Amino acid sequence: MTVGPDTSQPKPIGHPLGNLVRFRRDPLAFFTRSAREFGDAVPYRMGPRRLTLINHPDFIKDLLVTSNRKFIKSLVLQRAKSVLGEGLLTSEGEFHMRQRRLAQPAFHRQRIAGYGQTMAEYSARAAQSWRAGQSFDVHAEMMRLTLAIAGKTLFDADVESDAREIGGAMQTFMDNFGLIFLPFSRLLERMPVPPFNNTKKARARLDAIIYRIIAERRASGRDHGDLLSMLLHAQDVEGDGGRMTDEQVRDESLTLLLAGHETTANALTYAWILLAQNPEAESRLFAELNTLGDRLPTVNDLPNLRFTEMVFAETMRLYPPAWALGREALEDHRFGDLNIPKGSIVLCSQWVMHRDPRYHTDPERFDPDRWLPEAKAARPKFSYFPFGAGPRQCIGESFAWMEGVLVLATIARQWKLRLSPDFRLRLKPAITMRPSGPVPMTLVSRG
Repeated sequence: MTVGPDTSQPKPIGHPLGNLVRFRRDPLAFFTRSAREFGDAVPYRMGPRRLTLINHPDFIKDLLVTSNRKFIKSLVLQRAKSVLGEGLLTSEGEFHMRQRRLAQPAFHRQRIAGYGQTMAEYSARAAQSWRAGQSFDVHAEMMRLTLAIAGKTLFDADVESDAREIGGAMQTFMDNFGLIFLPFSRLLERMPVPPFNNTKKARARLDAIIYRIIAERRASGRDHGDLLSMLLHAQDVEGDGGRMTDEQVRDESLTLLLAGHETTANALTYAWILLAQNPEAESRLFAELNTLGDRLPTVNDLPNLRFTEMVFAETMRLYPPAWALGREALEDHRFGDLNIPKGSIVLCSQWVMHRDPRYHTDPERFDPDRWLPEAKAARPKFSYFPFGAGPRQCIGESFAWMEGVLVLATIARQWKLRLSPDFRLRLKPAITMRPSGPVPMTLVSRG
């Protein structure tokens, strides 16, 4: 009996080189078209790699939760180790689980609640420095603000003295991040190529600041009530009983610093854009904030800031700061009728799923009422996953929700932000989804 080739599996979509060109030209459009035209599990090749894009809540749950042990982080984050080291975002296996156990107490609900005052006070300080009629790049301003909040809550430090150094280094990382995916990038990293040299210098500057703070903290032995103190004092009581080395604390600190300010700054920027474009929603937000009177919002106000939270949730639906994620298969797996061979890459995209009309009616429309309890309950859970899911879900999710709501509430108490009439939002999807350029807005006082 002659056995022929397996014809039950669908052939990869498109040409490998054509797919690569289309993806590099516009990855958001490429993923969206693939999902809408070819279904819930789309196999294709991109250059030499075999990939599958999954676009169904059940498949996403399987990838991130049910069968998560069959997969590891894909090439993007494996190569990010050259900058981030072995932090929670990049580490794998038993080491990742140990680091997660050690870091988890730093994100306990009560500990996180203590950071709310910092978030509101720093937002108020920024808002009080602005003037009516002033125009600025709101994305740059949100980056400065969230960096200051991250510095205080992570290091118990007003990092303004280091802020320019940290901000410049982080900008260098983001600008040059795509270089690590170039052919022969590992070789180029060891050569005197200017962009790679700039990244090395940026890492050295950040390392100097972080290791200095770690050394000062170890010498004092005092608990400053910040995330760094928790990382330094954490003990793995469920495992080997050990603590983090300075290098491990560095890797986690840098990961939290990057993830803790970049993504939130992006989300806040998109929130101000959407509020300016949707005056009815903006008026409802202002009405909710008027109930606070003249005082700053606090953590205790969060249950009553429901519409503010709905605005933030809807913003991350339309413009998820983490817009896609990938996993590499450690063994063969199936999504529905499609076999995923060992070694292939599985992708899912928050951008695609959050705009899928099967789960989000009129998906291009900004509608915070999608997050009313009854509307939210009517959708599959994994049709919305801005922070990922499963064991690798963002450890700082509760921190990010609280920061987003308190920053919006604090600033919108005092200011309306208005877009320049000729502004057109263009996106730059890289490791996060940033605006591709400045976002000019003008301040109008609510007083």
